[in-house]
Amino acid sequence: MADFSWDVRSPLDRALVGGAYGAQGEAGVTLTEIRNFDLVQVMARRGKAGEMIAAAKAHFGVAAPETPKAIGTSDASLIWSGPDQFLVLSKDGKHSIEVLAPGFAGSASLSDQSHARALISISGDKARAMLAKLSSIDLHPDVFGVGAAAATSMDHTSVTLWRGGDRNGLAVFNLLVFATFAESLWHTVLDSAAEYGVTIGHSEDL
Repeated sequence: MADFSWDVRSPLDRALVGGAYGAQGEAGVTLTEIRNFDLVQVMARRGKAGEMIAAAKAHFGVAAPETPKAIGTSDASLIWSGPDQFLVLSKDGKHSIEVLAPGFAGSASLSDQSHARALISISGDKARAMLAKLSSIDLHPDVFGVGAAAATSMDHTSVTLWRGGDRNGLAVFNLLVFATFAESLWHTVLDSAAEYGVTIGHSEDL
């Protein structure tokens, strides 16, 4: 029997070209693909939402989000993804599905989404203006503050959007999209950002 070796690649491996794009001058938008992360979907079983929340508190030290928001811990982010469900985003296997499964046994069903999603970080002084072209979500800082989250759509594509901590005084928006739609959405985002000038790159830092 032939031996198989899987070559793990980013969903944006072909589409992402690092460097400058669009209008010349100082870039108004920075697009960074985050690679090599762990992502687990946690979904409460019927009638077990309370037990799931308690299990999250026991494991992470914080309660799971029950409303559209993202909650950060020292080494993970818990991101609301719908009623009685959330995503666990982390690195280096610290909160992989194997690590989480025992604590959530009986209260929630877990699904490993690590290679099923692409994660894009969007920042810059024109990030909000660019996203306004693609999303009906009100991203004004008085409405969509740090930690706010939404399960929404962009260009007819389902996404999970949340606002991370500010960087250099500017808002940072994080976008999770299914891997099969990542390349299409990436080009849409690039086209929307081109008039502001874009800096493109990738990172393994959450």
